[in-house]
Amino acid sequence: MAFEQAKPINNTPRNTKFLRSAFRILTALVIIGLIWVVYVQWKIFNPKETTEFADPVDAGIVLGASLWGDEPSPGLAERLDKAIELHEAGSFRYFIVTGGLDSPQHRLTEAEGMQRYLVEHGVEPSRILLENEATSTYENLLFSQRIMTDQGLASSIIITHDFHGMRSLEIAEFLDYEAPLLSLAESVAMPFLPSQIRETLAYTKWKLDAALLSFQ
Repeated sequence: MAFEQAKPINNTPRNTKFLRSAFRILTALVIIGLIWVVYVQWKIFNPKETTEFADPVDAGIVLGASLWGDEPSPGLAERLDKAIELHEAGSFRYFIVTGGLDSPQHRLTEAEGMQRYLVEHGVEPSRILLENEATSTYENLLFSQRIMTDQGLASSIIITHDFHGMRSLEIAEFLDYEAPLLSLAESVAMPFLPSQIRETLAYTKWKLDAALLSFQ
């Protein structure tokens, strides 16, 4: 008895439909991603910076960045120079320098390196409060807030780079800072494109973190 040879099943229409659906989903994700990047860049370039200070606030919070050995990196020095300029203009009373160890191999925390720089540039040590534990912008502001509470300080200026300001201010507002102000240093030392890419990713992570923290 002869048997007919089984005909192969033709999955081409099904496979084509799947590929089209996958392509549409991928295209939609790419478009959403591009819109998000444009939105974040717009926010980075339009921070709510305070340029005039009617009255001095209690604290200027200088957000940490890496040390080179025991010295502030050129980028961190830009933030510190901005803080010194504001302090000399009478914009705030106390420095809060915030940042922990970059790595176990470092001898000084970021805050200790910043304190040394400020003292070398004429700032009275009694005007500098140190926060030595933070390893992120969120921790910078959370731990600095605790120092402010302990010291009876209420008002503040957050001092950082222009590309970093929007995220920093959002975190401060999330933590219920009392009407935080923002002062920004423009960077010559830090490359523009890598800074923008890094901050776009960091801001995206922050929005996810904020959503999770809101449910705790």
